[in-house]
Amino acid sequence: MPTNGLHQVLKIQFGLVNDADRYLTAESFGFKVNASAPSLKRKQMWVLEPDPGQGTAVLFRSSHLGRYLSAEEDGRVACEAEQPSRDCRFLVLPQPDGRWVLQSEPHGRFFGGTEDQLSCFATAISPAELWTVHLAIHPQAHLLSVSRRRYAHLCPQEDEIAADSNTPWGVDALITLIFQNRQYCLKSCDSRYLRSDGRLVWEPEARARYTLEFKAGKLAFKDCDGRYLAPVGPAGTLRAGRNTRPGKDELFDLEESPPQVVLVAANHRYVSVRQGVNVSANQDEELDHETFLMQIDQETKKCTFYSSTGGYWTLVTHGGIQATATQVSANTMFEMEWRGRRVALKASNGRYVCMKKNGQLAAISDFVAPGMPPRPTAPQPALPPGEDEEFILKLINRPILVLRGLDGFVCQRRGSNQLDTNRSVYDVFHLSFSDGAYQIRGRGGGFWHTGSHGSVCSDGQRAEDFLFEFRERGRLAIRTRSGKYLRGGASGLLRADADAPAGVALWEY
Repeated sequence: MPTNGLHQVLKIQFGLVNDADRYLTAESFGFKVNASAPSLKRKQMWVLEPDPGQGTAVLFRSSHLGRYLSAEEDGRVACEAEQPSRDCRFLVLPQPDGRWVLQSEPHGRFFGGTEDQLSCFATAISPAELWTVHLAIHPQAHLLSVSRRRYAHLCPQEDEIAADSNTPWGVDALITLIFQNRQYCLKSCDSRYLRSDGRLVWEPEARARYTLEFKAGKLAFKDCDGRYLAPVGPAGTLRAGRNTRPGKDELFDLEESPPQVVLVAANHRYVSVRQGVNVSANQDEELDHETFLMQIDQETKKCTFYSSTGGYWTLVTHGGIQATATQVSANTMFEMEWRGRRVALKASNGRYVCMKKNGQLAAISDFVAPGMPPRPTAPQPALPPGEDEEFILKLINRPILVLRGLDGFVCQRRGSNQLDTNRSVYDVFHLSFSDGAYQIRGRGGGFWHTGSHGSVCSDGQRAEDFLFEFRERGRLAIRTRSGKYLRGGASGLLRADADAPAGVALWEY
């Protein structure tokens, strides 16, 4: 498998929700813990760590404090320990309904309570000692079988999800985790749910919901009969096996799902590496050779393009672009300029990537702005100046989309056509694409549309175009027809009035 940062295992962060639907919170003041928060924010995020003593106990570390949850013999709990002690060790006891019970390993008592009355002193399990696990990561990812080292993907011909792919290439490798009735569903890229018998169904029925379990930093999915999902048979079909305890076959990694894109040049043909190492705009259909994994460097904001043949685009002699580099370097980095429905790419030599007469791409152009006169030394181009330097860039591995901002996920407000941006639960939106722009369809089939005074609603009868600008690693800006950007903010409502694609106007996707 390719390395060099292409496959990033997600650090699993989660919230714990009690029976009163309040999240376990670690406070900075006094390092106290409570269960008062109604939503999952920074203070409510936890990381599970294995016990250094290699036992069955685990440690709960607060993501924002970096300190460990502890329970003393008298039942007092805190999140003060900078290093794990004996009192920080807990046993996780999964319950039949998917919830967890946390038991102090050294003292044998159970952790629970409400509001600021939390303790670890209960001798029996009541509803107050039951905790629901709510993942805090972005829910769209790639799923890697630990035992087979293969990625899960939708197999349309067999009508199943199978873990038999060497690389998570194309839209079929996208898996979306759906939080449903305190459990999780696995949703394929065509919006169907994986049932425990291996079938794909359109509704999140009981047999399509799973309890999450963690083992040595890996995930296991337990069905309603207490059996675990695993790749089965030569094809690696995902379904519940016979095991009632998770072994290596039942463990999975969640990996980041970077954007995969196709590019269309001014000749209306797809950019491809089908005919060799030269990157050329010469294909009429989008398949694996026309798909490129795009990653953005967090410091420079420049991007790389990785091909299905195993090489990065790189600048070579005389300005040519070839997909031959095995490591990221200055020559593999391209600066993106967003030009409405099109994008222009500037290579490390300071010149723009354009299409030559034979379709090959080369970084030999000095200009890109439409309306500028051609260079004096160049022949009059057949197309208006700038068109050869512009490309349509289409995101292909998000047919369904989950958006998260600085304050939480985007979700339609209950009983309203407006959209919240600070929720701990999320809606899954459907994307369509046309001529460089996206149309977003929400719950009930209504389209996103902008209204007066910067409002954004989700009940449109007709599609409105939005422009996606990939600005940072894992984050995009959404530009409206007025030129403003969608943003979150103090009101908690999605607004279309940001002037710049930064901060609250950037969305994790």
